[in-house]
Amino acid sequence: MVIDLDNKNKIKKPELLIPAGSLEVLKVAVDYGADAVYIGGQKFGLRAKAGNFSIDEMKQAADYAHAAGTKLYVTVNIFAHNDDIEGIKKYFTEIKEAGLEEKIDAFIISDPGIIGLAMEMLPGIEVHISTQANNTNYLTYNFWYKMGATRVVAARELSLKELKTIRENIPANMEIEAFIHGAMCISYSGRCLLSSYFTGRDANKGACTHPCRWKYAIMEEQRPGEYLPIEEDERGTYIFNSKDLCMIKYIPELIDAGVNSFKIEGRMKTALYVAAVTRTYRQAIDDYFESEELYRSRQDYYDSEISACTYRQFTTGFYFGKTDENSQIYDNNTYIKNYTYLGTIEDISEDGLITIHQKNKFLVGDEISIMLFDGTNKETLVTGIYDEKMTPMESAPHPKQLLYVKLEDMSQVKKGMIIRSKHCEA
Repeated sequence: MVIDLDNKNKIKKPELLIPAGSLEVLKVAVDYGADAVYIGGQKFGLRAKAGNFSIDEMKQAADYAHAAGTKLYVTVNIFAHNDDIEGIKKYFTEIKEAGLEEKIDAFIISDPGIIGLAMEMLPGIEVHISTQANNTNYLTYNFWYKMGATRVVAARELSLKELKTIRENIPANMEIEAFIHGAMCISYSGRCLLSSYFTGRDANKGACTHPCRWKYAIMEEQRPGEYLPIEEDERGTYIFNSKDLCMIKYIPELIDAGVNSFKIEGRMKTALYVAAVTRTYRQAIDDYFESEELYRSRQDYYDSEISACTYRQFTTGFYFGKTDENSQIYDNNTYIKNYTYLGTIEDISEDGLITIHQKNKFLVGDEISIMLFDGTNKETLVTGIYDEKMTPMESAPHPKQLLYVKLEDMSQVKKGMIIRSKHCEA
Protein backbone atom coordinates (compact mmCIF):
# COMPACT_ATOMS: atom_id res chain seq x y z
CA MET A 1 0.00 0.00 0.00
CA VAL A 2 1.45 3.36 -1.06
CA ILE A 3 -0.45 6.52 -0.23
CA ASP A 4 -0.20 9.44 -2.61
CA LEU A 5 2.39 11.80 -1.14
CA ASP A 6 0.36 14.92 -1.85
CA ASN A 7 -2.53 13.37 0.06
CA LYS A 8 -0.28 12.15 2.86
CA ASN A 9 1.00 15.66 3.49
CA LYS A 10 -2.57 16.72 4.23
CA ILE A 11 -3.20 13.85 6.66
CA LYS A 12 -2.71 14.51 10.35
CA LYS A 13 -0.13 12.19 11.88
CA PRO A 14 -1.95 9.50 13.90
CA GLU A 15 -1.77 9.58 17.67
CA LEU A 16 0.48 6.98 19.29
CA LEU A 17 -1.43 5.83 22.40
CA ILE A 18 0.52 3.86 25.01
CA PRO A 19 -0.60 1.93 28.13
CA ALA A 20 0.81 2.48 31.61
CA GLY A 21 0.08 0.45 34.72
CA SER A 22 2.11 2.65 37.07
CA LEU A 23 3.56 6.15 37.34
CA GLU A 24 7.03 4.76 36.61
CA VAL A 25 5.86 3.20 33.35
CA LEU A 26 3.87 6.32 32.38
CA LYS A 27 7.04 8.39 32.59
CA VAL A 28 8.80 5.86 30.35
CA ALA A 29 5.99 6.06 27.78
CA VAL A 30 6.13 9.86 27.75
CA ASP A 31 9.94 9.98 27.59
CA TYR A 32 10.08 7.56 24.66
CA GLY A 33 7.60 9.45 22.50
CA ALA A 34 3.95 8.68 23.31
CA ASP A 35 1.41 11.22 22.06
CA ALA A 36 -1.06 10.00 24.68
CA VAL A 37 -1.05 7.53 27.57
CA TYR A 38 -3.98 5.62 29.01
CA ILE A 39 -4.12 4.53 32.65
CA GLY A 40 -6.60 3.06 35.11
CA GLY A 41 -7.65 4.13 38.56
CA GLN A 42 -7.50 1.67 41.42
CA LYS A 43 -11.06 0.56 40.66
CA PHE A 44 -13.43 0.20 37.72
CA GLY A 45 -10.84 -0.52 35.00
CA LEU A 46 -10.23 -3.77 33.15
CA ARG A 47 -6.73 -4.38 34.51
CA ALA A 48 -7.31 -4.86 38.24
CA LYS A 49 -3.91 -6.57 38.69
CA ALA A 50 -1.95 -3.66 37.22
CA GLY A 51 -0.38 -1.24 39.71
CA ASN A 52 -2.89 1.42 38.65
CA PHE A 53 -3.16 4.98 39.92
CA SER A 54 -4.42 6.62 43.09
CA ILE A 55 -6.02 10.05 42.80
CA ASP A 56 -2.74 11.67 43.84
CA GLU A 57 -0.77 9.61 41.30
CA MET A 58 -3.24 10.63 38.59
CA LYS A 59 -2.41 14.27 39.34
CA GLN A 60 1.30 13.51 39.05
CA ALA A 61 0.68 11.55 35.85
CA ALA A 62 -1.32 14.39 34.29
CA ASP A 63 1.30 16.97 35.22
CA TYR A 64 4.18 14.87 33.87
CA ALA A 65 2.35 14.04 30.65
CA HIS A 66 1.09 17.55 29.97
CA ALA A 67 4.52 19.08 30.60
CA ALA A 68 5.72 17.02 27.61
CA GLY A 69 2.64 17.78 25.49
CA THR A 70 1.26 14.26 26.01
CA LYS A 71 -2.43 13.59 26.64
CA LEU A 72 -3.77 11.47 29.50
CA TYR A 73 -6.79 9.17 29.22
CA VAL A 74 -8.33 7.24 32.13
CA THR A 75 -10.19 3.94 31.75
CA VAL A 76 -13.48 3.35 33.57
CA ASN A 77 -14.39 0.50 31.27
CA ILE A 78 -15.84 -2.27 33.43
CA PHE A 79 -19.36 -3.54 32.79
CA ALA A 80 -20.94 -2.47 36.05
CA HIS A 81 -23.32 -4.43 38.23
CA ASN A 82 -25.80 -2.71 40.52
CA ASP A 83 -23.49 -2.82 43.51
CA ASP A 84 -20.76 -0.99 41.55
CA ILE A 85 -22.81 2.13 40.90
CA GLU A 86 -22.44 3.92 44.23
CA GLY A 87 -18.71 3.27 44.15
CA ILE A 88 -18.42 4.75 40.66
CA LYS A 89 -20.38 7.84 41.78
CA LYS A 90 -17.96 8.24 44.69
CA TYR A 91 -15.01 7.80 42.33
CA PHE A 92 -16.25 10.50 39.96
CA THR A 93 -16.83 12.79 42.95
CA GLU A 94 -13.24 12.23 44.13
CA ILE A 95 -11.97 13.05 40.64
CA LYS A 96 -14.02 16.25 40.55
CA GLU A 97 -12.98 17.36 44.06
CA ALA A 98 -9.30 16.71 43.23
CA GLY A 99 -9.50 19.02 40.20
CA LEU A 100 -8.77 16.12 37.85
CA GLU A 101 -11.76 16.97 35.70
CA GLU A 102 -9.56 19.65 34.14
CA LYS A 103 -6.46 17.44 33.94
CA ILE A 104 -7.81 14.23 32.39
CA ASP A 105 -8.09 14.60 28.62
CA ALA A 106 -10.69 11.84 28.21
CA PHE A 107 -12.32 8.87 29.88
CA ILE A 108 -12.43 5.50 28.08
CA ILE A 109 -15.80 3.91 29.00
CA SER A 110 -17.81 0.94 27.72
CA ASP A 111 -20.97 0.75 29.84
CA PRO A 112 -23.73 3.11 28.56
CA GLY A 113 -24.90 3.75 32.12
CA ILE A 114 -21.42 4.83 33.24
CA ILE A 115 -21.11 7.02 30.13
CA GLY A 116 -24.31 8.82 31.09
CA LEU A 117 -23.16 9.12 34.70
CA ALA A 118 -19.77 10.54 33.67
CA MET A 119 -21.40 13.15 31.41
CA GLU A 120 -23.81 14.11 34.18
CA MET A 121 -21.29 14.34 37.04
CA LEU A 122 -18.32 15.65 35.02
CA PRO A 123 -19.91 17.91 32.40
CA GLY A 124 -17.57 18.80 29.57
CA ILE A 125 -15.39 15.71 30.01
CA GLU A 126 -14.41 14.05 26.75
CA VAL A 127 -15.62 10.45 26.40
CA HIS A 128 -14.08 7.72 24.25
CA ILE A 129 -16.07 4.51 23.76
CA SER A 130 -14.06 1.41 24.74
CA THR A 131 -13.53 -1.55 22.43
CA GLN A 132 -15.46 -3.56 25.04
CA ALA A 133 -18.65 -1.94 23.70
CA ASN A 134 -18.30 -4.05 20.51
CA ASN A 135 -18.15 -1.20 18.01
CA THR A 136 -18.41 -2.97 14.65
CA ASN A 137 -20.32 -0.65 12.27
CA TYR A 138 -20.79 2.99 11.31
CA LEU A 139 -24.33 3.15 12.75
CA THR A 140 -22.86 2.43 16.18
CA TYR A 141 -20.22 5.13 15.70
CA ASN A 142 -22.85 7.64 14.67
CA PHE A 143 -25.01 6.70 17.66
CA TRP A 144 -22.16 7.39 20.05
CA TYR A 145 -21.36 10.63 18.23
CA LYS A 146 -24.94 11.83 18.81
CA MET A 147 -24.56 10.85 22.47
CA GLY A 148 -21.56 13.19 22.75
CA ALA A 149 -18.61 10.82 22.34
CA THR A 150 -15.66 12.18 20.38
CA ARG A 151 -13.92 8.85 19.68
CA VAL A 152 -14.79 5.17 19.38
CA VAL A 153 -12.30 2.35 19.85
CA ALA A 154 -12.84 -0.22 17.08
CA ALA A 155 -13.71 -3.81 17.88
CA ARG A 156 -10.63 -5.97 17.36
CA GLU A 157 -12.53 -8.19 14.92
CA LEU A 158 -12.73 -5.51 12.21
CA SER A 159 -10.76 -5.60 8.97
CA LEU A 160 -9.05 -2.60 7.40
CA LYS A 161 -11.74 -2.64 4.72
CA GLU A 162 -14.48 -2.41 7.37
CA LEU A 163 -12.67 0.41 9.15
CA LYS A 164 -12.40 2.34 5.89
CA THR A 165 -16.16 1.95 5.33
CA ILE A 166 -16.80 3.25 8.84
CA ARG A 167 -14.51 6.22 8.20
CA GLU A 168 -16.47 7.08 5.03
CA ASN A 169 -19.78 7.05 6.89
CA ILE A 170 -19.09 9.02 10.08
CA PRO A 171 -18.45 12.73 10.71
CA ALA A 172 -14.96 13.94 9.88
CA ASN A 173 -14.38 15.02 13.49
CA MET A 174 -15.36 11.61 14.90
CA GLU A 175 -12.12 9.77 15.70
CA ILE A 176 -11.35 6.08 15.23
CA GLU A 177 -8.98 4.43 17.68
CA ALA A 178 -7.72 0.92 16.92
CA PHE A 179 -5.40 -1.57 18.60
CA ILE A 180 -2.30 -2.11 16.51
CA HIS A 181 -0.01 -4.05 18.86
CA GLY A 182 -0.18 -6.39 21.83
CA ALA A 183 -1.99 -9.39 23.25
CA MET A 184 -5.16 -10.67 21.58
CA CYS A 185 -8.14 -12.19 23.39
CA ILE A 186 -10.01 -15.31 22.25
CA SER A 187 -13.29 -13.68 23.35
CA TYR A 188 -15.22 -11.19 21.28
CA SER A 189 -13.68 -7.73 21.74
CA GLY A 190 -12.19 -8.96 25.00
CA ARG A 191 -15.53 -9.69 26.67
CA CYS A 192 -14.50 -12.98 28.27
CA LEU A 193 -16.89 -15.20 30.26
CA LEU A 194 -14.49 -18.14 30.75
CA SER A 195 -12.62 -16.50 33.62
CA SER A 196 -15.79 -15.90 35.62
CA TYR A 197 -17.09 -19.41 34.88
CA PHE A 198 -13.91 -21.22 35.89
CA THR A 199 -12.69 -19.10 38.81
CA GLY A 200 -15.37 -16.58 39.77
CA ARG A 201 -13.09 -13.74 38.71
CA ASP A 202 -14.95 -11.48 36.28
CA ALA A 203 -12.88 -10.44 33.27
CA ASN A 204 -15.44 -7.73 32.50
CA LYS A 205 -14.69 -6.15 35.87
CA GLY A 206 -10.91 -6.30 35.50
CA ALA A 207 -10.04 -9.61 37.18
CA CYS A 208 -9.34 -11.90 34.19
CA THR A 209 -7.35 -15.07 34.97
CA HIS A 210 -6.46 -15.54 31.26
CA PRO A 211 -7.96 -19.01 30.74
CA CYS A 212 -7.21 -18.58 27.03
CA ARG A 213 -3.56 -19.29 27.90
CA TRP A 214 -4.31 -22.60 29.70
CA LYS A 215 -3.78 -26.10 28.37
CA TYR A 216 -6.94 -28.04 27.42
CA ALA A 217 -7.99 -31.64 26.71
CA ILE A 218 -11.22 -33.33 25.57
CA MET A 219 -13.42 -35.53 27.78
CA GLU A 220 -15.89 -37.90 26.07
CA GLU A 221 -19.45 -37.92 27.46
CA GLN A 222 -19.59 -41.67 28.20
CA ARG A 223 -16.13 -41.79 29.79
CA PRO A 224 -16.14 -39.12 32.53
CA GLY A 225 -12.78 -38.46 34.11
CA GLU A 226 -10.84 -39.84 31.16
CA TYR A 227 -9.00 -36.99 29.47
CA LEU A 228 -8.18 -37.23 25.79
CA PRO A 229 -5.32 -34.88 24.91
CA ILE A 230 -5.49 -32.81 21.73
CA GLU A 231 -1.82 -33.38 21.04
CA GLU A 232 0.20 -30.88 19.04
CA ASP A 233 3.31 -32.23 20.73
CA GLU A 234 4.17 -34.11 23.91
CA ARG A 235 3.30 -31.07 26.07
CA GLY A 236 -0.31 -30.83 24.95
CA THR A 237 -2.17 -28.00 23.24
CA TYR A 238 -3.16 -24.41 23.93
CA ILE A 239 -6.10 -24.08 21.55
CA PHE A 240 -7.21 -20.60 22.66
CA ASN A 241 -3.74 -19.04 22.87
CA SER A 242 -3.45 -16.30 20.24
CA LYS A 243 -0.28 -14.82 18.87
CA ASP A 244 0.30 -11.13 19.63
CA LEU A 245 -0.89 -8.44 17.26
CA CYS A 246 1.78 -6.45 15.41
CA MET A 247 0.99 -3.93 12.65
CA ILE A 248 4.27 -2.06 12.45
CA LYS A 249 4.74 -3.10 8.80
CA TYR A 250 1.31 -1.77 7.85
CA ILE A 251 1.24 1.83 9.05
CA PRO A 252 0.28 3.16 5.57
CA GLU A 253 -2.68 0.76 5.43
CA LEU A 254 -3.90 1.83 8.87
CA ILE A 255 -3.68 5.49 7.88
CA ASP A 256 -5.48 4.81 4.61
CA ALA A 257 -8.28 3.09 6.56
CA GLY A 258 -8.80 6.31 8.53
CA VAL A 259 -7.44 5.29 11.94
CA ASN A 260 -6.72 8.41 14.02
CA SER A 261 -5.20 6.77 17.09
CA PHE A 262 -2.80 3.81 17.09
CA LYS A 263 -3.38 1.98 20.36
CA ILE A 264 -0.88 -0.35 22.04
CA GLU A 265 -2.23 -3.01 24.43
CA GLY A 266 -0.48 -3.69 27.72
CA ARG A 267 -1.27 -1.99 31.04
CA MET A 268 0.22 -5.08 32.73
CA LYS A 269 3.52 -4.75 30.84
CA THR A 270 6.94 -3.75 32.13
CA ALA A 271 8.76 -0.49 31.53
CA LEU A 272 11.10 -2.35 29.14
CA TYR A 273 8.16 -3.48 26.98
CA VAL A 274 6.62 -0.01 26.97
CA ALA A 275 9.93 1.64 26.09
CA ALA A 276 10.66 -0.78 23.23
CA VAL A 277 7.19 -0.63 21.69
CA THR A 278 6.76 3.13 22.12
CA ARG A 279 10.15 3.99 20.71
CA THR A 280 9.86 1.67 17.72
CA TYR A 281 6.35 2.73 16.67
CA ARG A 282 7.31 6.36 17.22
CA GLN A 283 10.23 5.91 14.87
CA ALA A 284 8.17 4.02 12.28
CA ILE A 285 5.39 6.64 12.20
CA ASP A 286 7.85 9.52 11.97
CA ASP A 287 9.88 7.73 9.28
CA TYR A 288 6.78 7.15 7.19
CA PHE A 289 5.74 10.78 7.37
CA GLU A 290 9.25 11.79 6.40
CA SER A 291 9.27 9.51 3.35
CA GLU A 292 7.77 6.25 2.15
CA GLU A 293 11.21 5.07 1.03
CA LEU A 294 12.74 5.62 4.47
CA TYR A 295 9.92 3.71 6.15
CA ARG A 296 10.23 0.77 3.75
CA SER A 297 14.01 0.67 4.11
CA ARG A 298 13.88 0.28 7.91
CA GLN A 299 11.61 -2.76 8.22
CA ASP A 300 14.43 -4.98 9.52
CA TYR A 301 15.23 -2.40 12.20
CA TYR A 302 11.60 -2.24 13.33
CA ASP A 303 11.45 -6.05 13.46
CA SER A 304 14.57 -6.33 15.59
CA GLU A 305 13.55 -3.58 18.00
CA ILE A 306 9.93 -4.66 18.42
CA SER A 307 11.18 -8.18 19.17
CA ALA A 308 13.51 -6.88 21.88
CA CYS A 309 10.70 -7.08 24.44
CA THR A 310 8.63 -10.12 25.42
CA TYR A 311 6.08 -11.31 22.88
CA ARG A 312 4.21 -14.45 21.76
CA GLN A 313 5.06 -14.44 18.03
CA PHE A 314 3.14 -12.03 15.82
CA THR A 315 -0.06 -11.92 13.79
CA THR A 316 -1.97 -9.19 11.94
CA GLY A 317 -5.18 -10.29 13.64
CA PHE A 318 -8.36 -9.57 11.65
CA TYR A 319 -7.04 -6.61 9.68
CA PHE A 320 -6.60 -8.53 6.42
CA GLY A 321 -9.54 -10.91 6.87
CA LYS A 322 -10.52 -13.70 9.21
CA THR A 323 -7.87 -15.36 11.31
CA ASP A 324 -6.79 -18.94 10.62
CA GLU A 325 -4.76 -21.73 12.21
CA ASN A 326 -1.59 -19.65 11.84
CA SER A 327 -2.91 -17.04 14.30
CA GLN A 328 -2.65 -19.38 17.31
CA ILE A 329 0.18 -20.88 19.35
CA TYR A 330 -0.57 -24.53 20.10
CA ASP A 331 2.46 -25.90 21.93
CA ASN A 332 3.08 -23.47 24.80
CA ASN A 333 1.79 -20.39 26.62
CA THR A 334 5.12 -18.67 27.20
CA TYR A 335 6.59 -15.45 25.86
CA ILE A 336 9.71 -15.11 23.75
CA LYS A 337 12.15 -13.05 25.78
CA ASN A 338 15.20 -11.51 24.11
CA TYR A 339 16.20 -8.92 26.72
CA THR A 340 16.00 -8.64 30.50
CA TYR A 341 14.93 -5.39 32.16
CA LEU A 342 17.58 -4.16 34.62
CA GLY A 343 16.14 -0.78 35.59
CA THR A 344 15.33 2.79 34.66
CA ILE A 345 17.91 5.54 35.20
CA GLU A 346 16.45 7.67 38.00
CA ASP A 347 19.36 10.08 38.43
CA ILE A 348 22.93 10.74 37.31
CA SER A 349 25.42 12.13 39.83
CA GLU A 350 28.08 14.71 39.08
CA ASP A 351 30.74 12.01 39.20
CA GLY A 352 28.88 9.89 36.62
CA LEU A 353 27.12 7.28 38.76
CA ILE A 354 23.63 6.32 37.65
CA THR A 355 20.90 5.57 40.19
CA ILE A 356 18.48 2.67 39.61
CA HIS A 357 16.16 0.39 41.53
CA GLN A 358 17.39 -2.93 40.18
CA LYS A 359 14.79 -5.19 38.55
CA ASN A 360 16.92 -8.24 37.66
CA LYS A 361 20.37 -9.56 38.53
CA PHE A 362 23.49 -8.27 36.77
CA LEU A 363 27.23 -8.29 37.51
CA VAL A 364 30.27 -6.06 37.35
CA GLY A 365 31.81 -6.74 33.93
CA ASP A 366 28.46 -7.40 32.21
CA GLU A 367 27.74 -5.75 28.89
CA ILE A 368 24.45 -3.90 29.10
CA SER A 369 22.36 -1.99 26.56
CA ILE A 370 20.93 1.47 27.15
CA MET A 371 17.86 2.39 25.10
CA LEU A 372 18.49 5.94 23.92
CA PHE A 373 15.53 8.24 23.27
CA ASP A 374 16.50 8.71 19.60
CA GLY A 375 15.80 5.05 18.76
CA THR A 376 19.38 3.79 18.91
CA ASN A 377 21.03 1.61 21.55
CA LYS A 378 24.24 2.11 23.45
CA GLU A 379 26.25 -0.93 24.49
CA THR A 380 28.66 -0.46 27.39
CA LEU A 381 30.19 -2.33 30.33
CA VAL A 382 29.25 -2.21 34.01
CA THR A 383 32.46 -1.23 35.80
CA GLY A 384 31.09 -0.77 39.31
CA ILE A 385 28.04 -1.48 41.47
CA TYR A 386 27.49 0.19 44.88
CA ASP A 387 24.75 -0.12 47.50
CA GLU A 388 23.12 2.78 49.38
CA LYS A 389 26.16 3.06 51.67
CA MET A 390 28.47 3.13 48.63
CA THR A 391 29.81 -0.30 49.50
CA PRO A 392 31.22 -1.97 46.35
CA MET A 393 29.35 -5.08 45.15
CA GLU A 394 30.28 -7.68 42.55
CA SER A 395 26.63 -8.37 41.64
CA ALA A 396 23.14 -7.00 42.20
CA PRO A 397 21.12 -10.05 43.33
CA HIS A 398 18.19 -8.41 45.13
CA PRO A 399 15.23 -7.09 43.08
CA LYS A 400 14.14 -3.50 43.84
CA GLN A 401 17.43 -2.72 45.61
CA LEU A 402 18.59 0.89 45.24
CA LEU A 403 21.94 0.87 43.47
CA TYR A 404 24.55 3.26 42.15
CA VAL A 405 26.16 1.96 38.97
CA LYS A 406 29.28 3.03 37.12
CA LEU A 407 29.41 2.50 33.36
CA GLU A 408 32.44 2.45 31.09
CA ASP A 409 30.92 4.99 28.67
CA MET A 410 28.37 7.59 29.80
CA SER A 411 28.09 9.61 26.58
CA GLN A 412 24.45 10.20 25.50
CA VAL A 413 23.15 8.58 28.70
CA LYS A 414 20.24 10.51 30.26
CA LYS A 415 17.83 10.27 33.15
CA GLY A 416 14.74 8.19 32.28
CA MET A 417 16.48 5.78 29.90
CA ILE A 418 15.95 2.03 30.20
CA ILE A 419 18.84 -0.35 30.90
CA ARG A 420 18.56 -3.93 29.66
CA SER A 421 20.76 -6.97 29.10
CA LYS A 422 20.71 -9.61 26.38
CA HIS A 423 18.66 -12.67 27.30
CA CYS A 424 19.45 -15.79 25.30
CA GLU A 425 16.63 -18.08 26.40
CA ALA A 426 13.24 -18.23 24.65
